[in-house]
Amino acid sequence: MGSVYDSVGMSDTSKGSSPQDNHVLTLSDTHFGAESVTDEEAPLMPKVGHVTVHPEEERGRWWLCIRGYLMNIKGKVWRGRVKTFVLMVALCLSAYAFAREKERPDLSPLYSVSSTDPAAFPIYERKSNLEIDILVQGGATGQASFLIQDIDGVTVEGSEFTFELDDYSQSTEKFERLLSLSRSVRPDDNAFITTTSVTTVAMAVDVVGVSAFVKYEVIYAALILVFVYFLIIFELIHRTLSAMLGSFVALAVLSVLNKRPSLEVIIGWIDYETVMLLFGMMIIVGILSQTGIFEWAAVKAYKISKGRIWTLITLLCVFAGVVSAFLDNVTTILLLTPVTIRMCNVIGVDPRPILVAEVVFSNIGGTATAVGDPPNVIIVSSSWDEVDGESDINFTEFTLHMFIGIIFLAPFCYLLIRFLYRNVDFSNPDPPEVAEIKREIVIWQRTAARLGDSGPDENKVKEQLEQKVRDLEAKAQEALRSASGSWEESVKQLEQDNRIQDKELLTNSLIVLSAVIIMFFIHSIPAIHLDLGWIAVLGAICLLVVADVDNLEVVLEKIEWGTLLFFASLFILMEALAELGLISWIGEQTTDLIESVPESSRLAVAIILVLWISAIASSFVDNIPFTAAMIPVIKSICNDAEELPLRPLVWALAFGACLGGNGTLIGASANVVCAGLAEQDGVTISFNYFFKTGFPVMLLSTLFAMFYLLVCHVALEWH
Repeated sequence: MGSVYDSVGMSDTSKGSSPQDNHVLTLSDTHFGAESVTDEEAPLMPKVGHVTVHPEEERGRWWLCIRGYLMNIKGKVWRGRVKTFVLMVALCLSAYAFAREKERPDLSPLYSVSSTDPAAFPIYERKSNLEIDILVQGGATGQASFLIQDIDGVTVEGSEFTFELDDYSQSTEKFERLLSLSRSVRPDDNAFITTTSVTTVAMAVDVVGVSAFVKYEVIYAALILVFVYFLIIFELIHRTLSAMLGSFVALAVLSVLNKRPSLEVIIGWIDYETVMLLFGMMIIVGILSQTGIFEWAAVKAYKISKGRIWTLITLLCVFAGVVSAFLDNVTTILLLTPVTIRMCNVIGVDPRPILVAEVVFSNIGGTATAVGDPPNVIIVSSSWDEVDGESDINFTEFTLHMFIGIIFLAPFCYLLIRFLYRNVDFSNPDPPEVAEIKREIVIWQRTAARLGDSGPDENKVKEQLEQKVRDLEAKAQEALRSASGSWEESVKQLEQDNRIQDKELLTNSLIVLSAVIIMFFIHSIPAIHLDLGWIAVLGAICLLVVADVDNLEVVLEKIEWGTLLFFASLFILMEALAELGLISWIGEQTTDLIESVPESSRLAVAIILVLWISAIASSFVDNIPFTAAMIPVIKSICNDAEELPLRPLVWALAFGACLGGNGTLIGASANVVCAGLAEQDGVTISFNYFFKTGFPVMLLSTLFAMFYLLVCHVALEWH
């Protein structure tokens, strides 16, 4: 450890210098940028950078430097205080708005309506702005009308609207309307629903009085989304806290508009299948990591590549893409991220660019099949036979169209990554054993930095950690001096140091993991009523029993709780934005644009719009709710527009929703999982770092997907 003089560039008298030389300053080690003062012949007129400076002028410069440094610290403190103040104001205002309104009951009266038997019911809301939600169940065709009449049978102005019924025997359809009445609803007013359907139609009707500001709800949703991304992009707070704060602000806005959902509804917004999948696989991976398999696999991968980093990156990207095509990309990243981090620690390179490349190709590979990405699962499971003249989309048909497109665009994405990484230095000047020691030094230093000076016990532990760091530094220097062996000898030493630690636990873990993966493949069989989340959780419980885990706390520490909380908050945020109408507004604008185009070029324009809107939107909002919202939009477009085929728009939606996930760090679930696991190992993948690679790849892959769709379905008319 250097002395205090060394830290500021002053000569230490213990090193043999005379007392009068103690004023000598080496400014080159500081951030002020001046050269050292070493002129012993003129102690009262020192030279700085070979320029004679008066002592008063030198002291003035030092005072300005010190003052600037203190002002910089003061500025950082004030910026931190302002940030805290603004966020606390946003939180307090949201809490106040949320607490003022009652929860909206999740109970909608059910009525049976037919052409001879209309439904009539009172309205208890005394407002002039009403939101009408009608859920139609059962098969019916024809029209239905909603209106409000007073006691004299006069229709209230602005209360009447009609909607089309179209044989919803296999599903339900929800109609939403926002009514601005000429006056507030009175106690003697009644609502009526009539229909031209000859068969009885079951309708669940919910009438809610809302604020007059509800007409701006899409703007509020967009501002909330911008606010959340501002916090994440500039890393003002952790991304999990950003999602939590954003979701609560969105709930507060819903409350102000008198649309506050109940706690049961909010909890129901969370996609528990995804959360259970992550939770179960994190437990399995955590137990598997105790066997030493990840370190062993990392050394083997390094040995296969013979130390050539780009060969290693190529193999990992191909592996991630191929496995994600048949196994969901979240599970692929959960298994691949620990191996990659251990491998990079072994060879001493930055794991971030390799992890980003893996995630990007995992999302690209997951696009190829119906089970590779959650949006694809939603698309295939949808009832496409509701569109006139169309049939449902099966696994084979979907995979055939998507797989060919992915094979076409994947090489271009790989070349783009090679170009983006052209200035990344993957060379490692240290031998592997020295790189491993340096990695240990970083871990011990990080651990010591987390300890405060709160007591003698903490200080004693901190001193021991600092001594450990000094011992490792000496060991690294000794290893560097004695490192004269060949590359083969270094790898052999690494293989000896990174052997399998518990073969019995490894065997049990691999058996359970193999069973889980097999169940992932066959879970779509109609006789198996288990989704991916249940399979992962049951596999985790099975492994805990087989492995005879006594200390459960050690296993639970392996779970990335911040990532799970982020997903839960993100699901609530996106559903709240959907309640504010943001996603449906995007779909409506897409429909209007397509219908405004002449029929001769409508198919090409529809493919381009659906593809690019899906890609851009999925980069900034979660692609699962966006896909669910766009499916009825595509059905409506194909029903309204004559001779507009359905299949090309479905492929455009699938390409856009999946490839768009590469655009930002929170665009796809696999991105967040990778960042969370990396953060657990001390590797930080920021929003901006991921954006620099992911967004260009997203643009290029979407561009080539557009070329592929236009050639196949406009030029060749494959559909």
